[in-house]
Amino acid sequence: MSSTSTASELGWPEPSVVPATMRAMLFRRFGPPDVLEQATIDAPRPGPGEVLVQVAAVGIGRLLDLTARAGNHPYATITPPHVLGADHSGVVAALGEGVDSVRVGDRVAVLPGVSCGHCGLCREGREEVCDELTVIGTHRPGAYAEYCAVPARNVHRVPDGIPAAMAASLALLGAVAANQLTQAGLRPGHWVLIQGAASALGATTGAFAQHLGARIIATSRSPEKRRALAAAGADAVLDGTDPDFVERVREITGGHGVDIAVDNLGDPAIWDATIGTLARGGAVVTSGAFLGGQVKIDLRRVYSDCHRIIGVRTGNAAAVKELWTQVEHGFRAVLDRTFPIARAADAHRYMEDDNNIGRVALTLEPGDWEA
Repeated sequence: MSSTSTASELGWPEPSVVPATMRAMLFRRFGPPDVLEQATIDAPRPGPGEVLVQVAAVGIGRLLDLTARAGNHPYATITPPHVLGADHSGVVAALGEGVDSVRVGDRVAVLPGVSCGHCGLCREGREEVCDELTVIGTHRPGAYAEYCAVPARNVHRVPDGIPAAMAASLALLGAVAANQLTQAGLRPGHWVLIQGAASALGATTGAFAQHLGARIIATSRSPEKRRALAAAGADAVLDGTDPDFVERVREITGGHGVDIAVDNLGDPAIWDATIGTLARGGAVVTSGAFLGGQVKIDLRRVYSDCHRIIGVRTGNAAAVKELWTQVEHGFRAVLDRTFPIARAADAHRYMEDDNNIGRVALTLEPGDWEA
């Protein structure tokens, strides 16, 4: 099989001359999925320190895409017309001034968080805490388009043999998972609880923890999703809302409790149960709160049991390096399914109906723009 056919089979485009205009999927007003429409707009050009990525695939996030499109983004002001699309993969099409870290034609994955790169936190390697952090597809035009201009420091070369849709699914979720588990102090043999384990981030974090030798307790309120999580290899699968949930976790772990709990939900009742499962010295890590956000914390228990509560906003350079090292060792994200870019509205509806287990992505091969 030739290298060209291999690239095509994996969903990667061949580099071409950058046109003056490009196709994009955008919205001109906030609303339901049907506000997404295809349009022709100016193709971007990379500025100093940037690269132009010819987009191959882009992930869909609940906050960064669904909530933003509906006009309910809690952290950012978006002014239509707007092009969504945060974590994506593609081929380097052009280089801005001063870029020598990649070459035209390289296959890359893009971490969407853009930090200032020079503040004290960035210099410490904590780019995710940067006061000036912005997000591709939220604060600047995104990757629901043929081309996207991004900082060179946000791209990472993708190893051979990785499909474009998988690379896009790894780009953000894998980096967040690596950051979560590194900060929580994961070690082989740890028990790890993943609340909402069928979500894109939950599924990927659980898979990453298992890849690193942890034992996983996965939760979902959906019987169908619990069956799917069990079939995927979770060590135990429970309903996190069951009255005896904490007792079940203690029983499964031989009375020890979980060493790390991942709760990206923010539901007060689920949070209480999460804390109840923690072993002494355990950590709970959170990267979201889409079911609530206001929870109670028993500080006496926190200090007496030496618990840690860790917020992880996104990935950072160290997490990206760790992620792709583990990809070289066989790790893969959980990819639910893909939709062609022309069916972006259908993909948003699919996610709003809560059908997915893992990441949903859009593909942008030439034929994918046809309805």
